[in-house]
Amino acid sequence: MQDLNKKAEKLLKKLISIKSFSFKEDKTADYLENWFKENDIKTFRSVNNIYAYNKNFQQNKPTLLLNSHHDTVEPNDGYTNDPYDPITKDGKLYGLGSNDAGISLVCLIMVFIHFYERDDLNFNIIILASAEEERSGKNGIKSVIPLLPKIDLAIIGEPTKMDVAIAEKGLIVFDLIVKGESSHAAHQNDKNPIVKSSEIIRQISNMTFSKTSDLLGDVKLTVTQINAGVQHNVVPSEVKIVLDVRINDKYSNEEIFRILKEKLKCEVLPRNLNLNSSSISKNHKIVEAANNLNFKLYGSPTLSDQAKIDCKSIKLGPGDSLRSHTANEYIYLDEIKDGIEKYILLIEEYNSIIDSKKL
Repeated sequence: MQDLNKKAEKLLKKLISIKSFSFKEDKTADYLENWFKENDIKTFRSVNNIYAYNKNFQQNKPTLLLNSHHDTVEPNDGYTNDPYDPITKDGKLYGLGSNDAGISLVCLIMVFIHFYERDDLNFNIIILASAEEERSGKNGIKSVIPLLPKIDLAIIGEPTKMDVAIAEKGLIVFDLIVKGESSHAAHQNDKNPIVKSSEIIRQISNMTFSKTSDLLGDVKLTVTQINAGVQHNVVPSEVKIVLDVRINDKYSNEEIFRILKEKLKCEVLPRNLNLNSSSISKNHKIVEAANNLNFKLYGSPTLSDQAKIDCKSIKLGPGDSLRSHTANEYIYLDEIKDGIEKYILLIEEYNSIIDSKKL
């Protein structure tokens, strides 16, 4: 186990040092491909997605997918460290993508290696280091799933403090267009779209949805961008508003779209309706295994690649989502050891309780 911890830390440091912005993660894909080759594991590649099968893969067994992503966001202006220099200090490892989701990825890779040659598992294991997660790109996990055997269960590696997310909120980003009439600022204008927009934003702030989820709470609406006007003395003809909506498992994305379209007096244009909420039954064997080991279960407000796959899944990984996308992003080095150990414990427990014919 100590060897796996050291290998994970070394691999994470290397990945941090390679720029891997979403849509431009080919260099980390190259490195991971070569890393598996050096460890005598055959890989497959689809664009910048790298995946591999356990040594004793058998078509008649169900399949467990271990997945996390190797792309990152771009560093924000608040960085005081070099984002690509994996600095260790006071028990922390700093670097862009260290927390989201480098640590989950390297831990899952080590877990895959741990189980790679096992012939007593009741399921196959596939490791997938996916791309384009941060920007929900077309060449990410969704493009790879059709290339794989049927996936019966997935563990999606994201920073959850090794708590098990058994539900996850969905997401719709809306472009709202508030129409009015353009005029000179010196003239009376009762159709100023900025005034109309303030009323719509107030309506959004006060809007509630009747169906609450025990795990995911309420539907949450947040205005994140407003754009209007070109100069001080011109009333614009329209205002553009971006609305971020996080949806619980009691509503479909189409339902939310219909409700907002009926209630808001403006154009309501969804960018995507495919990122629905997801959940897994509390009676599923992976949840039973998590309960047996006293893992904390919760519903996650943040989106991950769970939204892009159809199979049953949980979200689980070392690190803390509050550190994601922050300046001087970091993980605690102890989280690597904790992550590997807990992933292995969960999979071992799961293996001990499932019927080999059905996940």
